[in-house]
Amino acid sequence: MLTFELLATEGHARRGRLTLNHGVVETPIFMPVGTYGTVKGVLPQSLHDMGAQIILGNTFHLWLRPGLEVIEQFKGLHGFEAWTRPILTDSGGFQVWSLGEMRKISEEGVKFASPVNGDKLFLTPEVSMQIQRALNSDIVMQFDECTPYETKGQLTTEGQARSSMELSLRWARRCITEFERLQNPNALFGIVQGGMFEPLREASLAALVDMALPGYAVGGVSVGEPKDEMLRIMAHTPHRLPAHKPRYLMGVGTPEDLVEGVACGVDMFDCVMPTRNARNGHLFTRFGDLRLRNARYKLDDRPIDDTCACQACRTVSRAYLHHLDRCGEMLGPMLSSIHNLHYYLNLMHEVREALDSHRFEAFRQQFKADRARGI
Repeated sequence: MLTFELLATEGHARRGRLTLNHGVVETPIFMPVGTYGTVKGVLPQSLHDMGAQIILGNTFHLWLRPGLEVIEQFKGLHGFEAWTRPILTDSGGFQVWSLGEMRKISEEGVKFASPVNGDKLFLTPEVSMQIQRALNSDIVMQFDECTPYETKGQLTTEGQARSSMELSLRWARRCITEFERLQNPNALFGIVQGGMFEPLREASLAALVDMALPGYAVGGVSVGEPKDEMLRIMAHTPHRLPAHKPRYLMGVGTPEDLVEGVACGVDMFDCVMPTRNARNGHLFTRFGDLRLRNARYKLDDRPIDDTCACQACRTVSRAYLHHLDRCGEMLGPMLSSIHNLHYYLNLMHEVREALDSHRFEAFRQQFKADRARGI
């Protein structure tokens, strides 16, 4: 089940409300990534407390470990990972892309050796739908081929991008057929592909809209392309998707990317950046980024961000976090992950408030000025 209500607009920016089988999601929203059934280093209760409304799971990795037999015993991913709010699962297409030469793509699907134990595996649109049915995720992503930006140093040509995009469209139709055969009560999203070529993006979009899916994503960005190329596709594509359905930009990105994405008509975002950067001492704040490993923070008794209300900023200093990082103590990346995720989720909360009061453009300009000011 999925319903989407559009509550306010300002230019292409949108304020909405998404209702799914496990709850309501206020948009625009950032979705923390929980690859193996956990957002790394963060307790489910902490995610609740910081306002996470929906999280991600990874179809490919959960298929390999722990496997469907385990997850089916818990009646899906919600029961297995003790998360009661909505979950979105990706289809495995991005992980197939990341395997590089270790996989072989054909019309039928993708053959590859398991990176866990070397077993020969075959992932198809039908298998992706079967896995996601077992996971019982609220939003199911179609299986697609994630078009690379380049291969072996050679940029993907328009012809190659077209072939890849058309394969994804054929796979989308197979996903719909299997999704319906399985009587999945959740929502299936299509993924717009087409590489860095606007006409291909428009062709992909038009074909997917004809399939009358309940929601749509823009994929094939964050695959190694320069930032200006990503921004060009982000500015071109989302606002062309149906206004009465949710729009998801996959795998993006920095705080600046999120605010600009909202300005381009995006409703939903995900990215590993908040937690991955946190594990490497890179923290996001209202006034720019903080590199925790710098010696300047050894004696710094201030919080990460004195405008932030997260658990880390309320309780510990930059000096303490610097110390934990230098010692390799696991509490360091845990607290840093809590801060970064809180920052992202609070940023989206502020975006929603700005849209509610019809002052998004003013908020956007103030956000840019604050971030440019620096720590």
